[in-house]
Amino acid sequence: MQETNFTIETVLSNLKIDALNEMQEASITANNEHHNVVLLSATGSGKTLAFLLPVLQLLDAANKQTQALVIVPSRELAQQIEEVFKQMGTGLKITSCYGGHKRETEENNLIQPPALVVGTPGRLADHIRRGNLTINSITTLVLDEFDKSLELGFQEEVSFIVNSLPSVNKRILTSATETVDIPDFIGLTDAARLNFLPTEKDTTNKLIVQKVLSPESDKIDTLFKLICYLGNRSTIVFCNHRESVNRTSDLLTKLGITNEFYHGALEQQERDSALCKFRNGTANVLITTDLASRGLDIPNIRFIIHYHLPATQDVYVHRNGRTARMDASGTAIVILSPTETLPAFIEDDVQELNVPAKSPLPEKPKWSTLFIAAGKKDKVNKIDIVGFLSNKGQLDKDDIGLIEVKDFFAFVAVKKNKVGNVLQLIRDEKIKNKKVKIEIAK
Repeated sequence: MQETNFTIETVLSNLKIDALNEMQEASITANNEHHNVVLLSATGSGKTLAFLLPVLQLLDAANKQTQALVIVPSRELAQQIEEVFKQMGTGLKITSCYGGHKRETEENNLIQPPALVVGTPGRLADHIRRGNLTINSITTLVLDEFDKSLELGFQEEVSFIVNSLPSVNKRILTSATETVDIPDFIGLTDAARLNFLPTEKDTTNKLIVQKVLSPESDKIDTLFKLICYLGNRSTIVFCNHRESVNRTSDLLTKLGITNEFYHGALEQQERDSALCKFRNGTANVLITTDLASRGLDIPNIRFIIHYHLPATQDVYVHRNGRTARMDASGTAIVILSPTETLPAFIEDDVQELNVPAKSPLPEKPKWSTLFIAAGKKDKVNKIDIVGFLSNKGQLDKDDIGLIEVKDFFAFVAVKKNKVGNVLQLIRDEKIKNKKVKIEIAK
């Protein structure tokens, strides 16, 4: 087999990473020595690179068929893996497939088979049934966050996908928990098992767990006081239901807390917008379901608030995994109503946090987010957007924050005090000789 010419050093340089961590090194070694590998490692520890590098070493640049398939439980995780792979700078093609994405776009991307395809179970199964994937050529299978992908509801589709791949001789499974039995249909025999999950001793100094007692069953007033007390820090609030997310977000907005909400009933553009505004500092509070507890690459989350109690230890671990990532520290706070007690899987000696009756409202964020109705498919990139806003919008470099370019649209953070003037200046201007709708992101 002709392997790709890219060395690990080249890839790390493209990713602006100095060196691999111990877990990533161990994964490469294990994958060189074994056909099947199970990798257990905490959220935020770099699992994406830990499986993409071994996969890359198996890809043959001369082979014009799809050679590797990555199954993920959420569209956001698919997008993240696609982004990382592109940043690796291999020149090899990757395509992501997921619900909420136009199937026609994916079908066009699959006409010339990508070396690597990543997607959610339902959409991948759909493409296989329609004959859009070159399934006979796929020799490497990755199940990222396999515990979630193998939960009830996904199992049937994952089973169909795996059983449709006759040539797989390499399997890599990753997870941040070890709670799930691996079904026989995965075909995992003689697997090397790498367990880099932190012990209690490892996490003691990084993740602080606290509890807040709400005097009322409706905990919204306690949540409001808590957010005011925590100040303008990056915070995720977890609720158990979509309706609760909407209600909590609305009530906090009325009380003067700038926030975004996020759950599975939102359209893809709405989901992208909410996450982008949270990442770029347009909002420092994100109200969400457990959809946001897995795979989302949001750095520097300082606080996790369990507004509703997590149903299981697995849910609790994944929620908390949004903070105290890599070398950072973080705090998880559980709000308890008068009738609630801490679940058995949360340690008994959790420190009680006494929240003052009154704290000032957090300062309003200094950023706003613009929506641009053009993206990668329109040949628009970050450099184009910076140039356009600098030249036509008369913005300084410091006035422009995080830019995220999707297939058909883009988001860019702009200093809030400059937004009104920018929109006036660029109203009749063109990007790449094309008139494009630009407005404040909803």
